[in-house]
Amino acid sequence: MTGSPGPVATGPGSARPRVAVLIPCYNEEVAIGQVVRDFRASLPGATVHVYDNNSTDRTRDVARDAGAVVRLETLQGKGHVVRRMFADIEADLYVLVDGDGTYDADAAPDLIRLLRKDGLDMVNAARVTDRTAAYRRGHVLGNQVLTGLVNTIFGKRLSDMLSGYRVFSRRFVKSFPALSSGFETETELTVHALELRMPIAELPTRYIERQEGSVSKLHTYRDGVRILRTIVILMKQERPLAFFSAISVIMLLTGLGLGIPVVLQFLATGTVPKLPSAVLALGFVLIACLSFVCGLILDSVTRGRLEFKRLAYLSHPAPEFDPGNAS
Repeated sequence: MTGSPGPVATGPGSARPRVAVLIPCYNEEVAIGQVVRDFRASLPGATVHVYDNNSTDRTRDVARDAGAVVRLETLQGKGHVVRRMFADIEADLYVLVDGDGTYDADAAPDLIRLLRKDGLDMVNAARVTDRTAAYRRGHVLGNQVLTGLVNTIFGKRLSDMLSGYRVFSRRFVKSFPALSSGFETETELTVHALELRMPIAELPTRYIERQEGSVSKLHTYRDGVRILRTIVILMKQERPLAFFSAISVIMLLTGLGLGIPVVLQFLATGTVPKLPSAVLALGFVLIACLSFVCGLILDSVTRGRLEFKRLAYLSHPAPEFDPGNAS
């Protein structure tokens, strides 16, 4: 079952766009019922979809009783759920939010209004809170470090890369490759928007702690390492010249550090007593040259891939531009 039937908005003043609320869930029996009810109240014309990810509690039953359309995704991991939701659901606007009850459903109309008013493809809900219990220990610092790293590599346009609350246009959702399997999907969503230079924005949104009895599925260190690994992989894929040039510089400096003393000694004595050092230095220099050449070749390949992704993105209609009241 997909999004509720209705006309597709094609321009200013046309029929109200179809809105789908997408909630990935795993063992959220405590919170999911209220989350569904809150989003049905704040977006009365939207269809709320809950995709359960092999929960062992009553998440599916509670979500269904609250009025959500419930489906099951058996591949474990948030990235798998997001991929399935983006593939299954047909709508004009998509609201993606975690099912843990920490995000403000009342902010959804404002997020949608901003997206439609400015003709954007993504609006990110930047988390704002004065409650110390809202974040687990180390999460704020980890988010700042990872967001800063992505901003440095791909461009500074967002302040909260790991937010689980966003609004998307149809052309974003249907052009998103969705290759991640776990919580690193937020990183992939962000980089997809930055690489295609999509029109995006960010809106500060209230963030609160989980309800008593609700447990976070995010493992601070394990998932942090996975997110960091995803950033490195995405840099290699999307910025190969910079990635392999960095390796080239490291190898070259190492080779020069090993080789310069050998060369100086040869100039002074006419002999090469440290032959292993000379061979090792030559090896590092050759690796540096090969790495740089690989970067040049892969950069050309990446440009072709980027053009293809851009064409896939442009094959879908732009979000409806509505400078008026667009809720």
